[in-house]
Amino acid sequence: MHYAIGVRMAMIELRNLTKRFGEMVAVNRLNLSVSKGEIFGFIGPNGAGKTTTLRMMGGVLAPTEGLVVIDGLNMASEPEKAKKRIGFIPDRPFLYEKLTGMEFLRFTADLYGIKDDLFRKKSEEVLKKFLLYDWGDELIESYSYGMKQRLIISAAILHDPKVIVVDEPMVGLDPAGIKMVKGLIRDLAQQGTTLFMSTHTLAMAEDVCDRIGIIHKGVLIAIGTIEELKRRAQVQEGDLEEVFLILTEGVSIP
Repeated sequence: MHYAIGVRMAMIELRNLTKRFGEMVAVNRLNLSVSKGEIFGFIGPNGAGKTTTLRMMGGVLAPTEGLVVIDGLNMASEPEKAKKRIGFIPDRPFLYEKLTGMEFLRFTADLYGIKDDLFRKKSEEVLKKFLLYDWGDELIESYSYGMKQRLIISAAILHDPKVIVVDEPMVGLDPAGIKMVKGLIRDLAQQGTTLFMSTHTLAMAEDVCDRIGIIHKGVLIAIGTIEELKRRAQVQEGDLEEVFLILTEGVSIP
């Protein structure tokens, strides 16, 4: 792994982050910090609070309490500046299907204030990277699910964000698409981009993440490298799935 704890500056800080829906506490006083160039995995059972956390990080959902700080910018008090630092890839992306792929990228570029000359260069670059170049002038409604997912990822990295927040990056991708995205994640991290990734694909998290946080019933119950989590679970030879099941089994959340 390329990441060294304590060496790089924090790009993501979550401070006492809390979200309530009525009486239900979806995320409960979450505190963590993710450094520049780190690939951070965020795992937990269904309903644990993963997607709610990511939506607060992306500025889509306002926290009940606490702060999201992106590259030193408070998401609540400086939302536009903070959001410009982020590439956000939701679990269920919404696309304007009557646009072509290139038109959708143009729309995204306008939101981030990307100039025309840079847009032409970057759009061609990302469409080629994700094998969508020949489909750039076709309506999105003609795309397969996997192509739509790749287009969303293309749009998220178009403005060279310092932080990428992604919910279930492998949904709908075939094996070639999964390999492509894994390679992209590693390349971006090597270039200094910080990635915060929620996933149910534990083998993928184990393969690419520098550290992993486990959330259960809205509470962060464990955080560390794979080896640190194995020691906590008292597992020597098992994989992340075994560690995950041990650490979440019978956990009592006050």
